[in-house]
Amino acid sequence: MTTEHPPRWTLVIHGGAGIITRGVLTPEQDAGARAGLTRALEAGGAVLAGGGAAIDAVEAAVRVLEDDAHFNSARGAVLTFEGKVELDAAIMDGRDRSAGAVAGVSAARNPVTLARAVKDCSPHVLLTGAGADTFAREQGVEQAGEDWFVIPERRAQLAAMKESEDWFDVDMKYGTVGAVACDMNGHVAAATSTGGVTGKRWGRVGDSPLIGAGTYADDRACAVSATGSGEFFIRESVGHEIGARVRMLGEPLQVAADAVMAGVAALGGSGGVIVTGSAGEAVWSFTTKGMYRGQVSADGEAKIAIYADEG
Repeated sequence: MTTEHPPRWTLVIHGGAGIITRGVLTPEQDAGARAGLTRALEAGGAVLAGGGAAIDAVEAAVRVLEDDAHFNSARGAVLTFEGKVELDAAIMDGRDRSAGAVAGVSAARNPVTLARAVKDCSPHVLLTGAGADTFAREQGVEQAGEDWFVIPERRAQLAAMKESEDWFDVDMKYGTVGAVACDMNGHVAAATSTGGVTGKRWGRVGDSPLIGAGTYADDRACAVSATGSGEFFIRESVGHEIGARVRMLGEPLQVAADAVMAGVAALGGSGGVIVTGSAGEAVWSFTTKGMYRGQVSADGEAKIAIYADEG
């Protein structure tokens, strides 16, 4: 007699890592962030529970977080030194390692969906700036204006930063959002979306839209979405490095993630990653005081956490 086990699907999300403590967040901010994470898990989890693909689940989850001003992506994104939004996003399918990404875009309501369009409807991987905005319009990606993206809190943060002359918050607050998933067929995918860092200048681009740095997915290894001080994550090639340790060395996901995050710390950076593998296993690893995060799978209840001492 054989016993059939239900397929194991898994979804893990993050909403950024940084100086996130109970003393920093108000009760309202804490509750609002947890509600946003819950909605994202519900959106992505519904795709997976219905037998959908991991790539669709990560896009669905990230879209919810992009629309939530508690995080730094699309609506509520931080502002450049000039007071504008410049949004970055990427998505990758572990089945064939196809990927799409955008950087410095300003008009797509959901940059992750624009990145998906780059993957599915163009011969390219990464589009930037005005060209990417033109591509978005040509593809019929929903548009939004400054009145949607910019919230008063972000203008106040930029003004405070300029007054202090500390215009680059490399180790202060991060709100990048991301998702990784494994579907019922054992395929993995990753997506990441961000507004970058407050006061960024000169067209700065971080790790989020760079395949192999802030976003990576490979069925032979795992899917990774990162958040943190992007310059260091780029130098460490975080996503690919974790995948390589899993694939080449056979390391468990937690061991690989912790080792690579230690490498980021050794360079002087901080932040975190979420990772899932083709067996449905899932982990997170971060070096900061908190990381907005959540997880749901076919065989367990949803888990939401913010602070380092939670679960």
